[in-house]
Amino acid sequence: MAITSDDKLKIYNGALRRLGSRQLLSLTENRHPRRVLDQAWGSADDAVKAALEKGEWNFAIRSVEIEYSPSIEPSFGHNRAYPKPDDFRRLAALCSDGYFQNSLTDEEYTDEAGYWFCSQDVLFIRYVSDHNDFGLNSAGWTEAFRDYLETAIAWEICETITNSTSKRDRLDRDMRMALTSAKSVDSMNDGVKFLPSGSWSRSRVGGFGSGRRG
Repeated sequence: MAITSDDKLKIYNGALRRLGSRQLLSLTENRHPRRVLDQAWGSADDAVKAALEKGEWNFAIRSVEIEYSPSIEPSFGHNRAYPKPDDFRRLAALCSDGYFQNSLTDEEYTDEAGYWFCSQDVLFIRYVSDHNDFGLNSAGWTEAFRDYLETAIAWEICETITNSTSKRDRLDRDMRMALTSAKSVDSMNDGVKFLPSGSWSRSRVGGFGSGRRG
């Protein structure tokens, strides 16, 4: 799955509606607003990826088991380097066990230049993914997330379309409220969370990239 043309057009028109602008009939309509929207959206779904980084969206969460890169040998500190997945947008959990009960602390790993450095032989991570089957699968988006995305895009293009700074200020408030609402709606799908176990309970071994999904 991926972002469908119908869903993209709905987001575009939702943004235009918030600006009081005439809506589009298609994604190829030869109008100035469509070209502005295309630029704000980005050639690689950049607007959606930016929105994904704003929260730990359940529809975008992916859980995988990863191994360290043997080609990288840190000269000091933690002796294992784990490359971040290509579809990584935001970390939700980094643990030493597949049940995600033993979270590593700041003292047990560092985040540097596209890698996690730690002394574990294997890591289990939960993260917000921009893979087509996760965060970029528009069929999985909640209505509240769509609402936030529409508002964020409307805020981005507001001055270009309307020449109005006051309307942009209003959209800034609306965007913040929409993000809070989207996170609240998304959190309702979470199970009961418990505090992680102490750092003495660590260590499992497994293969690279064996995620529960795709």
